[in-house]
Amino acid sequence: MKKTLLLLLLPALSFGQKGDDLARRAARIHEKALTIDTHADVPINMMKDGFDIAREHQFEQDGSQIDFPRMKKGGMDAMFFAVYLGQGRRTPEATAEAKQQALAIFDKIHQAVRDNPAVAELATTPQDAYRLQKEGKRAVFIGMENGWPIGSDLSNLRQFYDLGLRYITLSHSANNDICDSSMDPDGPEYNGLSRFGEQVVREMNRLGIMVDISHVSDSTFYDVMRLTKAPAIASHSSCRALCDHPRNMTDDMIKALASNGGVIQINFVPDFLRKPSQQQEISMKALRMKLRQTDLSEADRKALYEERKAMREKYASDMPTVKDAVDHIEHVIRLVGVNHVGIGMDMDGGGQVVGCRDVSEIGSITEELVRRGYSARDIEKIWGGNILRVLGEVQRVAAKM
Repeated sequence: MKKTLLLLLLPALSFGQKGDDLARRAARIHEKALTIDTHADVPINMMKDGFDIAREHQFEQDGSQIDFPRMKKGGMDAMFFAVYLGQGRRTPEATAEAKQQALAIFDKIHQAVRDNPAVAELATTPQDAYRLQKEGKRAVFIGMENGWPIGSDLSNLRQFYDLGLRYITLSHSANNDICDSSMDPDGPEYNGLSRFGEQVVREMNRLGIMVDISHVSDSTFYDVMRLTKAPAIASHSSCRALCDHPRNMTDDMIKALASNGGVIQINFVPDFLRKPSQQQEISMKALRMKLRQTDLSEADRKALYEERKAMREKYASDMPTVKDAVDHIEHVIRLVGVNHVGIGMDMDGGGQVVGCRDVSEIGSITEELVRRGYSARDIEKIWGGNILRVLGEVQRVAAKM
């Protein structure tokens, strides 16, 4: 009887051992890899009164997803903190105010690293990222989501570059003076880049700022591909073949980006990974716009967190998982190879999947990649090697111009 019971248990024991071996192997790979997320909206929280990025927060309590302690806990070596501004009125006065708001966000990011010199440091080059990983510090890169603060003055690009800016998402969810957005309800304005937008791309190439085509219209994307002298990036986009959304990239666009030497960083916003029901899509869009406000009271934040919690419970069966996100990574690999894909989860801006609620849980992504048979070398490329290659190439092109 005991022998029979043991024989019945052997398959389960063997499966458990294999699972443990995989988890240990994934943990070793994750620890060694230089991990970079190219789109983190934590400055939205940092601009709110009372949020301390040096203190560990709890997702269950306030819905926040990123802080320095959780970056360390999850093994996240570097993130591009987003200087984000939703598109407002395109008047000289509103644009001047947008620039001042952007400068205030730059100041907040700089203050965070100054206040925590043993924990984090500003990074602007691939070499910075590798050095800081060896020192056990978090590398804070800076990207700008929406080129609106540039206004009509190209000299602003130099000012932002000197403050550490290393990519610009040309537009957000509406057209601006640079280009058409993929989501403007009024449709295209220029059918791609404006004439000023062409100047912006050239100046970004000259300075060594990566051109980010997430959020832009398809026609804008192809204009950038024709014009740029350096590889471009999609800092937080996913695959339209798997989820038909205008924010995602078609297979032809991904192929063009790879031919350019660029990289698509997969976005973990649920709507971009798996098509939600129409009602869920409407509800989530409205909630995300509320969460992006920077002048919310503590009571407002708690009410929105409870609203988001209730919504997650209501639509739990529709919520994508880590596996769904890795499906998008794998789609790119099958299409153009492992050298042109990375990760830009959009945490604190709507990015969240089952199995990876905040930055402390990113090891689950590595584990899923190991489960699918990817090598340590491939995983190192996906997590950081590819984006650092692009940043290095952009900087080499700039040095020659």
